[in-house]
Amino acid sequence: MEACLFKRSVLVLLGLMVTMVHGVAQVDDSAGFTQAQLQHVRSLGPWPPAWTADPANRVSGQPRAVELGRRLFRDPRMSPVGYIACVTCHQPDRAFTDRRARAHGLADLPRNTPTLANLRQQRWYGWDGASDSLWLASVRPMLDPREFDGNPTSITRIYERDPDLAACYAAVFGAEPVRDAQETIVNTGKALAAFQETMVTGRTAFDRYRDALLRNDAAAMADYPAPARRGLQLFVGPAGCVACHRGPNLSDGRFHAVLDPEAARFGDDQGRVGGVERLRSHPMNLLGRFNDDPTRANAQAVERLVVRDHMRDRFRTPSLRNVGVTAPYMHDGRHDRLVDALDHGVPTGGALGAGARDDLLAFLDTLTDEHGERRPWSTEPLAACP
Repeated sequence: MEACLFKRSVLVLLGLMVTMVHGVAQVDDSAGFTQAQLQHVRSLGPWPPAWTADPANRVSGQPRAVELGRRLFRDPRMSPVGYIACVTCHQPDRAFTDRRARAHGLADLPRNTPTLANLRQQRWYGWDGASDSLWLASVRPMLDPREFDGNPTSITRIYERDPDLAACYAAVFGAEPVRDAQETIVNTGKALAAFQETMVTGRTAFDRYRDALLRNDAAAMADYPAPARRGLQLFVGPAGCVACHRGPNLSDGRFHAVLDPEAARFGDDQGRVGGVERLRSHPMNLLGRFNDDPTRANAQAVERLVVRDHMRDRFRTPSLRNVGVTAPYMHDGRHDRLVDALDHGVPTGGALGAGARDDLLAFLDTLTDEHGERRPWSTEPLAACP
């Protein structure tokens, strides 16, 4: 998918965080959380959040649409060359990423492949937010000559050559896939989006600790490692990480400046500036005819978007859920290890103390669910289609 769709400079956290942690002493494990810190901890859950359908996608949440999207996700016919599919870059045994610094489809791309997880929690898609819906983010790689190098005609041809897939499409969308080539590729993106919405990470040791902390369950809290607890206190306290990595998905969904813009830029990648330009000019954005929300409320943010110079070199904050198994890090994949991402952007003469670094890493490690890098994947149909 988009190289692509989402792992912002793991962080502008992990850069911002480090700057703020410089000179901060480790938090005493015996010390309690302040009321402000408890409020921050409360805001990081509950998990999983309640699921809601995407109003821009009329088949969001429909079992047959999910099944159609699952089939298309791993179908190499999605690319005219016959060997590139979504699963090429988003591999289930690699946390639905590819372990490369920067993505590669038919050619090299400038950004790191984001993991596909908890996408329904996002508002903008891609490192630069060039997509305003998950289905547009699914369409983009199909048409990108560096990724699939497809076109509406080549996508329509998949259904022409596969009667079962065509019947599934007709059952989901109530129309034949050869009726309107442009609508067919949008609907293909919507089916893919319906499938990707099911990729929700599980509960973690942190989630269990958070819930126990809020209900003052000492027995349940005792299972949480002391270093992770100190790291959490840094995260929501003196380190200030929660300023960008907030909410149950541990991301504010906004765009933040890379601390070293010249080192961060790969080719002509200018971050959010380019993303806004590409989104505003795209015929399949939420301002167009393919938006299924009759209220059009979801298009208001797009209408207000204006390119501004301060957007340059800004990239979207990634979620920290399962961050321990989604290396390499940053939007350009410059760091292979999470510890290096933590130290990114330390001012000259400053350094993250070894103890604080270890505690933060211990906390981040508790954000990985039981599946870790190997995500659940079944070859059995998810629903009857048609």
